[in-house]
Amino acid sequence: MKNYIKKYIDSSFSDENLPFKTKILYGNSGTVLCKIGQIEDKIYFLKKGIVQVKIFNANGDDRIVDFFFPNSFFCSYTSLINSEPSDVEIMAISDFEVEAISKEDLNNSFEHSLLANKLVRIETQKLYVRKVKREKDFLTKTAEEQYLALIHEQSPLLTSLSIDKLAKYLGIHPESLSRIRRKKINN
Repeated sequence: MKNYIKKYIDSSFSDENLPFKTKILYGNSGTVLCKIGQIEDKIYFLKKGIVQVKIFNANGDDRIVDFFFPNSFFCSYTSLINSEPSDVEIMAISDFEVEAISKEDLNNSFEHSLLANKLVRIETQKLYVRKVKREKDFLTKTAEEQYLALIHEQSPLLTSLSIDKLAKYLGIHPESLSRIRRKKINN
């Protein structure tokens, strides 16, 4: 996380102590980091692995809302901010390593650390822009265009995702994604 902060948040940050405590956590694919109904009390920085965020509709069908790849902060943000039960499930889809920050430590660091405030402000802005872009893409681009953009942004990591997961993220059937992939290979 220190390297990330120096590179993306504050280039003057030296290898000093962070303004909050972190705890390294390791886990396996299938580990649920936040369950639906759980009140989120941590924010995570993904060092290794891939994490998915999914929701369930009234029929119990799941949809993947987002993927997080290394060098990303993630959590059930609405639950963390509002102290309400999470409406999403966050699950690792590969073996992972994260640095976890408790909500209490993060909130306490706001009182005395410009760096903590800057980090959260910048990461919140990035998340907002990411969500708005995804919403616009979903409303204005075809599934094929969304898939090609995803390949462009996260190409090396997509090979580890199943067609089913990618299709759920794009909001299409796996068969449709298979056709899109075949078309791309044949071009």
